[in-house]
Amino acid sequence: MSAVTDASLAVPITPQLKVSDPGLADPLATPLSALSRRAPVSCSQDRPVREALELMRQGNVGSILLTDQTDAPVGMFTLKDLRDRVALSGCDIDQPMRQVMTPKPFALPDTALAFEAALAMARLSIHHVVVTHAGRVAGVISEKDLFALQQVGVSRIAGALRVAPDLASLQHAAEDIHRLARNLMAQGVGAERLTRLISQLNDQLTQRILHLTFAESGLDGVAWCWLALGSEGRFEQTLHTDQDNGLIFSVPDGDSAERLRAPMLAAARRANEWLDACGFPLCKGEIMASNPNWCLSLEEWRHTFGDWISRGDAPVLLNASIFFDFRALAGDASLSEALRAWLNARIKEKRLFLKLMVQNALGNRAPVGLVRDFIVDGEGDEAHTIDLKIHGATLFVDAARIFALSAGLSETGTVARLRGAGEIWKLNSQEVEAWVESFLFIQQLRLQLHQSQLEQGHALGNRFDPEHLTNVEHQALKEAFRQARKLQGRLESFFQF
Repeated sequence: MSAVTDASLAVPITPQLKVSDPGLADPLATPLSALSRRAPVSCSQDRPVREALELMRQGNVGSILLTDQTDAPVGMFTLKDLRDRVALSGCDIDQPMRQVMTPKPFALPDTALAFEAALAMARLSIHHVVVTHAGRVAGVISEKDLFALQQVGVSRIAGALRVAPDLASLQHAAEDIHRLARNLMAQGVGAERLTRLISQLNDQLTQRILHLTFAESGLDGVAWCWLALGSEGRFEQTLHTDQDNGLIFSVPDGDSAERLRAPMLAAARRANEWLDACGFPLCKGEIMASNPNWCLSLEEWRHTFGDWISRGDAPVLLNASIFFDFRALAGDASLSEALRAWLNARIKEKRLFLKLMVQNALGNRAPVGLVRDFIVDGEGDEAHTIDLKIHGATLFVDAARIFALSAGLSETGTVARLRGAGEIWKLNSQEVEAWVESFLFIQQLRLQLHQSQLEQGHALGNRFDPEHLTNVEHQALKEAFRQARKLQGRLESFFQF
């Protein structure tokens, strides 16, 4: 089984809705040039190990960067390398550093954001990122430079996940992920970067669970792919999320989907149970890979999606809002890619289904009125509240999905979909960025709400009382809802059938 992750890095957020409220500051938006304030301890890869160790001692550092004749980074040497390649191996410390260094260190230009370095640390399980300027070494950023996270670090979590041997170890790593997320929220990290980082680590947690639970499934030689659906498929998970996943597999010649489904379901059931034990509740609607309805061959998925597109009734439209955001999380990504290509082509042939999706999306309007700033609802303890997910984020998510499907885009994230559709549909870039910023602001409010609920020991939810907003937040939310209305107006005008 080969792990599949999205290695793309997020686009910097433009400051349209970023207000002067210090609670909305985003430290991970800092360029690496601002963090790399001193020259790194470095030396030529040809210098003896003995001299490099002396330079580390003099600089009181735990790593040294190795360069070539043009001052380009070619290697990194850390205390781990000292232990594994020098001390334990008893090597000659008069040999050149190139013999004991870790070659090809990960590097980013000094114009990159701190978030990109953090994401690389999580994805590659590394502790240092080389910073370059015009191809030459400008500095080294360590995990310690990026986060003051009460002993919880991104690369440490990622490293633990890679080698976790059992469920207990995975549960401990899951707790660290939640602790990391809470610390980042407390620091004011932006919604796009935070949800992407949470999703990256949750992906690695799921991949390790799948590696362990599928190890004895008897499915050697069978191509399969675990699909992330819903918010997980969009890289938009918050702390309030359950499981939405499916399984797609190919059927070798001479075999049958029914015979393969039995061991698939057994392994998927165990994976769903382990995810539940790690803090991802079982889906109440049973949208999980352990449900026979969502453990299908590629041909069966095509048949299911084709039936939905032909019908277009309310249950089908609800399913589309979850399943059509699928992406490959682990296994053979080519199966997911084949299904995506087929779906995009099929949607273009069935314009009536797009019309029904548009009508369904326009039935959910932004909760702003002509007389009152916000339209509230709810009952009991939730009276006079707004659901930030259903009546906020979903307005942007649904519109972005329709634009993306119509344009044949493979992206699943709302921000990527809006920007991608903007390019294809030749929309005004400032208008698109206003939608992006509005969506991210609502996501930020959801994260802040969850943080407050955790601190007070309350159950996580998406309903909040707008009376609790500051004046700045009140105006920003009103503007975000106004942008949602503009986006829906665009949707309505573009899809006149």
